[in-house]
Amino acid sequence: MLASARDRRPNGVLEPFKAYLDARFTETEGQVSGTWLFLEIQARGYRGSRQVVRKHLAALRAGTAEPTRADIPSPRKITSWIMRPRETLTESQDQRLLQVRLACPDITRACDLALAFADLVCHRRGCLLLEWIRQAEQDAPKPVQGFAGFLRQDLDAVTAGLTLPWSPGVVEGHVNRVKTLERAMYGRASFALLRTRVLTRP
Repeated sequence: MLASARDRRPNGVLEPFKAYLDARFTETEGQVSGTWLFLEIQARGYRGSRQVVRKHLAALRAGTAEPTRADIPSPRKITSWIMRPRETLTESQDQRLLQVRLACPDITRACDLALAFADLVCHRRGCLLLEWIRQAEQDAPKPVQGFAGFLRQDLDAVTAGLTLPWSPGVVEGHVNRVKTLERAMYGRASFALLRTRVLTRP
């Protein structure tokens, strides 16, 4: 049997708006019409039918509505909020990060350690690195503990990088330039031409 147009419509068209509808229903103590709510969420991007809104409103009044699923941000989004300076977050992003921190102690600990490590890097406080590693190994989530373990394996070099003003960046840039030239000329030119290009190309 062929499915009707209603059956073919994507499921969950109301899902992103249920939290708003539930909040409006609660704050008005149920004294709000389905038509008015339909117009409100339509202005917010709802593209479903009016009947779906009325059906959900009827379920709210009868106490049979399914619990609204929490809008959980993705791990990538949470990570971006943690890694960015707090002053660059919008008020909404800062509030969401606070909610995530309150809901998950592991994220709270990871966030605190990430901010502390960023302070070490930005202000060249390599003398505090070992203490940071100890704290991370003691009670941090496993991914952060693993990162701290890698830092400990090359502790002297990492401490120097977070303390001294010098950087191997310029040398590494020249090495990368030479390797790029080698790959571009492999099998096509002599060593003499390669040497000339390395010495003359800025």
